[in-house]
Amino acid sequence: MKQTIVRACLLLMAAIVVTAQDYAAKAREYLKAQETVNGFSGSVLLAKNGSIILNTGVGLASRELNVPNGPDTKFRLGSITKQFTATSIMLLEQRSKLNVTDLISKYIPDAPEAWKDVTVHHLLCHQSGIPSYTNDPAYGRNMFKPMPLPELIGGFRGKPLEFAPGSQFKYDNSGYVLLGDIIERVSGEKYEEFLNKNIFEPLKMSNSGYDHFETILPNRAAGYSKQGARFRNAAYLDMSQPHAAGSLYSTVNDLALWDAALYTDKVLPQAVLNRMFTPNKSGYGYGWTIAEEAGMKLIGHGGGINGFSTFIGRIPQDRSLMLVLSNVQQANASGVARDLGALIHDRPYDVPKVRQQISMTNEAFDAFVGTYQLSPAFSIRVYREGNRFLTQAPNQPPSEIFPETPNSFFLKVVEAQITFERDAGGKVTQMILRQGGRSQPGKRIE
Repeated sequence: MKQTIVRACLLLMAAIVVTAQDYAAKAREYLKAQETVNGFSGSVLLAKNGSIILNTGVGLASRELNVPNGPDTKFRLGSITKQFTATSIMLLEQRSKLNVTDLISKYIPDAPEAWKDVTVHHLLCHQSGIPSYTNDPAYGRNMFKPMPLPELIGGFRGKPLEFAPGSQFKYDNSGYVLLGDIIERVSGEKYEEFLNKNIFEPLKMSNSGYDHFETILPNRAAGYSKQGARFRNAAYLDMSQPHAAGSLYSTVNDLALWDAALYTDKVLPQAVLNRMFTPNKSGYGYGWTIAEEAGMKLIGHGGGINGFSTFIGRIPQDRSLMLVLSNVQQANASGVARDLGALIHDRPYDVPKVRQQISMTNEAFDAFVGTYQLSPAFSIRVYREGNRFLTQAPNQPPSEIFPETPNSFFLKVVEAQITFERDAGGKVTQMILRQGGRSQPGKRIE
């Protein structure tokens, strides 16, 4: 009887190993396709049930020097920074230095009158109404300039609120810069010093920190912008400008340590972490987005900054972790992470493929011309300029689309496809946009 039990356990262990190897092989195949078809490069870590399935680099950290990416390559995180900023605020609350229900004017003595009803909570979950400084056209023109924190805040402090605090959600980098200011005022330390002392050093995240361009940083990935099939060095950004909204760098190995710590009380008590992971308006908690993927809770956040695209996704139900750090600005890091999440949960996902363009007459394309509503606040216009077939979403530049079949098109600037559907009479009535592993229908409204 004992031998039978032992044999059964060994067979079960062998099955688990084979399954993990199978997932890793499929993930490598998928990532190779992403590299070949979409020019993806970066570092990827994939785990399930607390065990790492895959930890690898894809493509090059430096195209000039032909240096490959790896698990210890350092990438700018962009807005993944926000979860560390939010954690710092909660640490200060735990130490009775502040309360998230406090008005921010308590900590920012020179706060303008327009901010009189804004609380720390509003900043954490993007409900303050303060305009995001990165939406200002001046940001793009001046992003190469050093910007001390008071000057950075001065650029948006005089602007009127976009809505009453607490009434709406609107993603807001200004709010997280203000949180960085509050951290410095309350703790008496620089933002990066506080994070180093209270998060990175205790968790032994020795390859994480505030990115300074002038610092010699071993294993730092260069950031690239991809235009069609061509790569270019990304536009320069002085890292004083993202501050607490997007200034950090890290590795997939360090972020795996961070993920593991969030299942313990090493940084914050679980009750406090649960507050951070509680969705407010639009599913945003404190520095994290909370969504549902195939009936499982997905806690995650993406980041996009000059030359980099990033995503961290956590599924506490089975301790899955999808980490994607790319040094290509146009990479769809969140889409790659979600595809890998689908892969390890045995759900359908699309392996990128080289798409072949077919010929189509202007008259045939004109049947698709119109506006398609994918949600009450989001529609896509389909139109033609001469022989070019184009789409355009609100507040975005036009994107050319290329016919793959008589009713389907693909984009080259991003990994996305559009399929048009017709009624029984042959009239085009709907589009389906597929991007990042998701399909979203859009009804033709004009």
